[in-house]
Amino acid sequence: MNTQMSILFAFLAVSSALLVRLYIRRRSSFLRKLRAPESHTFLLGSYGDLIYQNEVGDCEFKWMRQYGSVWRSSGSFGQDHLMVADPKALQYILHTSGYNFVKRPPVVKIMELMFGKGIIWAHGETHQRQRKVMTPAFFAPQLKTFLSLFQNTASKLVQIWKEELITTGPSDESIVNVAPWLSRTTLDVIGEVGFGFQFDSLYNVKTPLRDQMENFFVDSVLYPPRWDMLFKSIWRYIPGPLLDLVRYLPTRQYKRFRRFLKFMRKFSEDMIEKSMIKGDGKDIMSVLLRANASENPKSRLTGNEVVDQTATLLFAGHDTTANSLTWYLWEIAKHPESQERIRAEIAAIRAKKGGEELSASDLDGMTFTQATLKEAMRLHPIVYFLPREAGRDEVIPLAFPITTESGEQISSIPVRKGTPIDIAIGVYNRLPGVWGLDADDWNPERFLNFDKSNQTPLGVFANLRLNFCECFCCFLFTSPS
Repeated sequence: MNTQMSILFAFLAVSSALLVRLYIRRRSSFLRKLRAPESHTFLLGSYGDLIYQNEVGDCEFKWMRQYGSVWRSSGSFGQDHLMVADPKALQYILHTSGYNFVKRPPVVKIMELMFGKGIIWAHGETHQRQRKVMTPAFFAPQLKTFLSLFQNTASKLVQIWKEELITTGPSDESIVNVAPWLSRTTLDVIGEVGFGFQFDSLYNVKTPLRDQMENFFVDSVLYPPRWDMLFKSIWRYIPGPLLDLVRYLPTRQYKRFRRFLKFMRKFSEDMIEKSMIKGDGKDIMSVLLRANASENPKSRLTGNEVVDQTATLLFAGHDTTANSLTWYLWEIAKHPESQERIRAEIAAIRAKKGGEELSASDLDGMTFTQATLKEAMRLHPIVYFLPREAGRDEVIPLAFPITTESGEQISSIPVRKGTPIDIAIGVYNRLPGVWGLDADDWNPERFLNFDKSNQTPLGVFANLRLNFCECFCCFLFTSPS
């Protein structure tokens, strides 16, 4: 009870000071000149509309059509945010400026509560160090060694689907819910690729690992209570030792965080110990452990950081891939002409191979298949926006000028240190100025004309492409509706 009362008093005190500070900053902020959607509530602002919308992207796409590629939105307690989808602005924020646009403190804390202090949580110099140590494990030559594994796992999935369709009876059309099967498939893949262990999720309906990971994001993050949104908005003003107490809050979200991270750390320690015993494994964790052998503390991860990478790899490596696969099949089911073209492309390459396993060059030769994958991920990005804030006073350049409230055309936006910035990935992926007037439509041909020197390397798509090479050879996908 004392902990809860301490948090409550801190919330009230900080909220009062925050309201005064925000009022002063708002009156003199350049962002007040930008057009913005109507805020239906001072406490949550238009940010509440984003969090509680029925379909992801509905609000952002509507605002993009009204205001262009950049606009002002309002957060909790009326704080101004800058929503950005302009390509030149995104390049400046994410690349040109270095680490001058940092992860927002509430986001950093949430990542720590969910995954510990791994690469998703890391920022600044810590992020640079972790990324430098981890990069060798993700080089394309390293990932090419797993092609046979990808194909074998996809073949297992195909066989399971065949057996399931046979048991449903002699029907021309049988319905298989592919989403949970794809989740189990990618979990098996990340188990072997990431850690050199067989999770056997395809054959075991329930395991402790799957129990912990199932619906983790939905249970813990999706549609948070309104009080929690307000609470998180003041985290940046709460001293670190006091903020650490939030992990003990007796709510559904924070209880889920504690259970997941406790399980994952114990699970990680066990797998790391086994990887160290094997010593010469080719999996990502074994490569990471060897790359982490430096005696220079600036060129290695701490023991706790190595442990916390596991939760990140497991969740990000399997959940995001499974969701991408699911959206891809949904789009392909709606576009049978694309599906037939994919099937013909795969069949032609398989005929040349004469039964041999597909190689990296074979996958790279499937240009239309790769184009459809990119188009599906353009229309359905797994992450729709990234929250950042200005680490110092900045001027953000724009590729497409926007119109202010007064009618003035501007091609850059000055922002103060601490200004919240929301990188609207989903909106950028639908910008007519970038993708053409058919930006909302399925058109994989748009990727066939890209400069080949800028093509995405094998590693990003190998697992996706090999899964579908097996599936399209055996099944025709249609929507139940």
